[in-house]
Amino acid sequence: MITKEQKQEIVAELTEKIRNASALYFIDFATMTVEQDWALRKEFRNKGISYKVAKNTLILRALENVGGYDINEKQLFGQTGVVFAKENDSITPAKIIRDISAKSEKPKLKVAVVEGAVYPGSQLKQIADFPTREEIIAGILGSIDA
Repeated sequence: MITKEQKQEIVAELTEKIRNASALYFIDFATMTVEQDWALRKEFRNKGISYKVAKNTLILRALENVGGYDINEKQLFGQTGVVFAKENDSITPAKIIRDISAKSEKPKLKVAVVEGAVYPGSQLKQIADFPTREEIIAGILGSIDA
C-alpha cells in the first residue's frame, strides 16, 4: 500500500517532469510482455526520453498542478505510462511508439499532447509522420546549400 507521503512524492515528480516536457504521450501498456516493455524502455533510454508509470489519479493530479492540459479521466483508463518528450524533440517518442506497436500492436497510445495540441490515440501515425527538429534543420540546411 502506498502511503500519502509516497503519493505526494510521485505527484511532485510527475509535476516537475510535465513542466519540463515539450510533449506528453499517455500509453496503455497493459498487455505487453516483460520483453516488450524492456525493449520500449530501452528505446526511450537510448534517445534520452523519460518514461514513468503511475496511477491515473496521480497523473491527473499532477496535470492539475501544472494546469493548461485538457485531459480527463475517460481518456486515462486502465494502466497508464507517461512518456515525457525532452525539450525540442516532441516527435521522437511518437516514432518509437509507432515502430514498436507496429510489430506487436502494443503499446497503444491513449492520448498525446504535442506543442499544446491534444491528439487522440488514433492519430499516432499522423503525429509520428511530423518531422523532428533535426529533420527540419537538415531540410533547411539542404535548401540553403542547394
